[in-house]
Amino acid sequence: MTMNRRRFLANGALILSALSGGLSIVAPNRANAQSAKVVIKYDWLMSNGQIGDIVAAKKGFFQAEGLEVEFSPGGPNSATVPPVVTGQAGLGQFSDSAQLLLARASGVPIKIIACGFRMAPFAFYSLPKAPIRTVKDMVGKRIGIQPTARYVLDAILLKNEIDPSSLTITNIGFDMTPLTTGQVDAVTGWITNTQALSVIGPDRIDLMMKDTGLPSYANVYFATDDAIGKHADTLAKAMRAIAKGWSWTHEHPEDAVKLTVEAYPQLDLAVELKTIPQIMSLSFDETTAKDGWGTFDPHGIAEQISVYEKVGQFKSGPPKLDDCFSMAILELTAGDRPKIG
Repeated sequence: MTMNRRRFLANGALILSALSGGLSIVAPNRANAQSAKVVIKYDWLMSNGQIGDIVAAKKGFFQAEGLEVEFSPGGPNSATVPPVVTGQAGLGQFSDSAQLLLARASGVPIKIIACGFRMAPFAFYSLPKAPIRTVKDMVGKRIGIQPTARYVLDAILLKNEIDPSSLTITNIGFDMTPLTTGQVDAVTGWITNTQALSVIGPDRIDLMMKDTGLPSYANVYFATDDAIGKHADTLAKAMRAIAKGWSWTHEHPEDAVKLTVEAYPQLDLAVELKTIPQIMSLSFDETTAKDGWGTFDPHGIAEQISVYEKVGQFKSGPPKLDDCFSMAILELTAGDRPKIG
């Protein structure tokens, strides 16, 4: 859940050099002239958040769409934006929608085309001795948070009209032990990180980001303005296959986990089997039952822009809402994305 301005600026020269050039998302597959190759650039390692994408590859859904797809995982020092902007990757995925808003505000021509998770899996974790069930409960408490996620806390406090000086904020890493040892009253992290959270124990109290009043989408698929305009059909094929992968995962969750662990053996089968119900709850809700997997509400994006502008995240001014998303790919795949709630 990182929105790092320095990371975008550090790659600014590379990004700007691409803006005046032609952008291509399609490369011919020499083995099959009828196929197109699409690289998907992720901003983190392949894990349970990409299980539907992985299933789409393993079950041949991309191949059925006439696509040869390559996954390009990210990591701590991986830049997500430049490969997409330069055409080395056809589309990318951010962990959180706020990352795209910052990129767009910095002049990068990319738009949201679909959102895999209905909400950010980010949450505040506390214990019964000092429970935090609502944002108001943070007043007077000691909150441990990763420095890269501090902007999220600032935005939540602003949204709920809470003075930051009314609580104690401490920088922590991704270790949950500051909570169990009593150094803080709450820690933060992703609800999908089952193994790390296990140290807190069964009495853990979760305050999900969606319950703080701040909207946010996660596993955000994005593409350049140019790609959306010139290669919408290819992007639609990729998203159609991914949507089928998530549908299959919903129908066969345990088998989907096994396929994913086979593809990425560094993942722990037992841990992922425990986590898959949480992944499904993040991916499907009453809105996806109506509008299909991958949908998002532009009003939520607008609210994010408004709140993050007030906490000073957009150093050069906020992006225009219409520049931040395109509904074109969702419309092209409306009949194929699973309507599951």
